[in-house]
Amino acid sequence: MTAPAKGVAILGSTGSIGRQTLDVIRQLPGHFRVVALAGGSNHTLLEDQSREFHPDFVWCQDAKRHMDLKAASGKKTRWATMEEMAVHPDVEVVVIGTAGAAGLGPTIAALRAGKAVALANKEVLVMAGQVVTREAERGGGELRPVDSEHSAIWQCLWGEDIAAVEKLILTASGGAFRDVPVRDLDRVTPRDALRHPTWDMGRKITIDSATLMNKGFEAIEARWLFNVPMDRIEIVMHRESIVHSLVEYADGSVKAQLGEPDMRLPIQCALSYPERLASAGVPRLNLARVKTLSFGEVDLGRYPCLRLALEAGAKGGTWATVLAAADEVAVEQFALGAIGFTDIPKVVDSALSAHSGAADPSLEAILEADAWARAFAMDRVRAAQPLVRAR
Repeated sequence: MTAPAKGVAILGSTGSIGRQTLDVIRQLPGHFRVVALAGGSNHTLLEDQSREFHPDFVWCQDAKRHMDLKAASGKKTRWATMEEMAVHPDVEVVVIGTAGAAGLGPTIAALRAGKAVALANKEVLVMAGQVVTREAERGGGELRPVDSEHSAIWQCLWGEDIAAVEKLILTASGGAFRDVPVRDLDRVTPRDALRHPTWDMGRKITIDSATLMNKGFEAIEARWLFNVPMDRIEIVMHRESIVHSLVEYADGSVKAQLGEPDMRLPIQCALSYPERLASAGVPRLNLARVKTLSFGEVDLGRYPCLRLALEAGAKGGTWATVLAAADEVAVEQFALGAIGFTDIPKVVDSALSAHSGAADPSLEAILEADAWARAFAMDRVRAAQPLVRAR
């Protein structure tokens, strides 16, 4: 007997993760049904998606576009908030593909409702890992990682005892500027930062990859996803982006997950778990073609954002919240040309240095710290702008 199609809500459907999630669903007809789509400002793409997948619910930043989306879907599509989508009875899996703090509310709502959350948003666990994991335990919800690194660890842990884990090892490509001399980094542009050597990702995460802030975020996320302390999480350079992460066990054995650098594989894994479904859409790894897999140590002097993230992650609490919020502001302002690339860690460091943190914060305290950090970071951006114009 054929199992009924899983109902899926995709929050951030017009972004990189959302588009690739829909491609996975397109490649696996009959396995999934798109119940809800939430997009951003790309209304044209959201209309196209509604026309193809006929969701029951839609949302975008402009509520006036509801009638256009309803007409595009060709059915009685209703307007719903992302939180409403996340808890709807027809939804089994909620894909959090939004960037930044916008994913926190829907994630908590879904976990409280006992849903499976396919989490691609880094900031949710960085800013509120304690609260999110607590809500998952209380509500019976399940966190399924979509980040390639966390998906790799998750897969390496299937059937294993977490108590036998010695160390988690995250791999880092080094980002767009891995071969640029440090003395030249103050002259790189946002366009340069978006030229990632191996991955096709959204703007925010691609810039975070260039600063290696994304690896710091991933270390903090791994701490909450797998209940492993920060001092047992290691980061190594791996230029080829073929080995996505590794797990070292107490007996010295190391398990790794390998695959082409294609986000559709971890997305499909999160959607189909515990099954593994055959898909023609995901490219197969050819090790004979790859030939060489290289690894090396990370230079924290070259990547100050990674150092700041590891320090904030070790402190925990609202320091990680401030880290995520200040970085979000700094990256956005760099993308807009308001500050330089090397100003990003300066803005984040200033916010962390000025913060009086809480070790075990409530959700309200986390949201307050987030708001404070954003305002503080914008003040620092304004202070830095005369220096940028003088370059």
